[in-house]
Amino acid sequence: MKMAGDSQFPDVDTDGSEKSEEMEIVVNVGGVRQVFYGDNLNQYPETRLAELINCLSGGYDSIFSLCDDYDPGKREFYFDRDPDAFKCIIDVYYFGEIHMKKGICPICFKNEMEFWKVDLKFLDDCCKTHLSEKKEELEEIARRVQLILDDLGVDASESRWKRCQKCIWKFLEKPESSYPARVIAVLSFLFILISSVVMCVGTIPDLQVVDAEGNRMEHPTLDSIETACIGWFTMEYVLRLISSPNKLHFALSFMNIVDVLAILPFYVSLTLTHLGAKLMELSNVQQAVQALRIMRIARIFKLARHSSGLQTLTYALKRSFKELGLLLMYLAVGIFVFSALGYTMEQSHPETLFKSIPQSFWWAIITMTTVGYGDIYPKTTLGKLNAAISFLCGVIAIALPIHPIINNFVRYYNKQRVLETAAKHELELMELNSAEGKAAGSKSELENLSREGKDGLFYSSRLKVSHSDTFIHLLSEEKHYRTRLQSCK
Repeated sequence: MKMAGDSQFPDVDTDGSEKSEEMEIVVNVGGVRQVFYGDNLNQYPETRLAELINCLSGGYDSIFSLCDDYDPGKREFYFDRDPDAFKCIIDVYYFGEIHMKKGICPICFKNEMEFWKVDLKFLDDCCKTHLSEKKEELEEIARRVQLILDDLGVDASESRWKRCQKCIWKFLEKPESSYPARVIAVLSFLFILISSVVMCVGTIPDLQVVDAEGNRMEHPTLDSIETACIGWFTMEYVLRLISSPNKLHFALSFMNIVDVLAILPFYVSLTLTHLGAKLMELSNVQQAVQALRIMRIARIFKLARHSSGLQTLTYALKRSFKELGLLLMYLAVGIFVFSALGYTMEQSHPETLFKSIPQSFWWAIITMTTVGYGDIYPKTTLGKLNAAISFLCGVIAIALPIHPIINNFVRYYNKQRVLETAAKHELELMELNSAEGKAAGSKSELENLSREGKDGLFYSSRLKVSHSDTFIHLLSEEKHYRTRLQSCK
């Protein structure tokens, strides 16, 4: 092989007499040899393999700008890339589309396509979906890592009020940030449980008291406990609102709307009790207060803030709207059909309980859902046969969409666990790289590290610029390509 200073190869006709369409080149990718012909490669002239045909006349500079090594005797180009991904990518020259093999990391495959200069539009739609899912996972990991890094870092340019807001926000919204924050989260959870129990216990007649007008009302002790719980919820909501970095997004968040609905009835009922009697009749005030007290059931949804299982269930139901729609459609069709048949078959009996088709809807609902209260039941033989068929169809209609809903729940739950583990792994690798950088630094740098590391400023800044083999693009502006020897998520 000639030295890098030579500009031409003896076995290459520099006057262009050899047509590129008739050329044959050998590509060795990770030890796997492939033979290509110019007529196939020239279909996509913008790709790296097509550029190999015309690079021979340019000498070493042109060749080594495209490949890692070259053997002029064999006319063989060497690439230290993933051979499995390469076998998939070359399908574009023969079939016009690319399918990603199972077991290949989608992000690494995308990087391989960028290296070989093959446009992503040639990737099949099913593989694009897999790629987009992986990109969303990496974005979520990067978001979680960045949130943790932001919590570790302290911006000295921020005002004292901004730093105080940030501390309160972490204290109330991120129980994992410190031990006191976990204590506050546990207390909030206990207050929700206590408030829900008091609401239920307050409806027991034996624990109620009679006022001067003979009306039953909740025990004063329970009212005091309720007031204390509402005071805690109010203080918690106000502090979270004040410390929120985005007030509008905070106010429109679903869980925060639930918090308002859990707090607001107490103050409205208190206002009506003291001022409403002057504006309306006492009976109307009591009805309004009772209606507002029922709204206290909304506070049970506050448990979702502290329960990842409830959050996962909510997301699974949100992703299962199609399956839930099919379930309701099946039941609606069955209810209409079997209620009409039940009404028609039961008309011959003198003591029929099916007075009309709309009234029969109730019987069809409790029959198809296998509840069976027994308040309405058929008395004729055909009616009983219709009832038997209806609840068998109901079992089938309910069972069919349940499996996809359960799959959505399990998939999302496992995905959240994987993302959490991946974020922790990324932080560990960042910390390891940061520690290695510290060990390799000069003595003066180590002295600065020991001095500045006390307040965490230097540590967090080092974490932000370090990265691992499992590189997340969103955490840095640098562009990295992984070889087949590097790991991936």
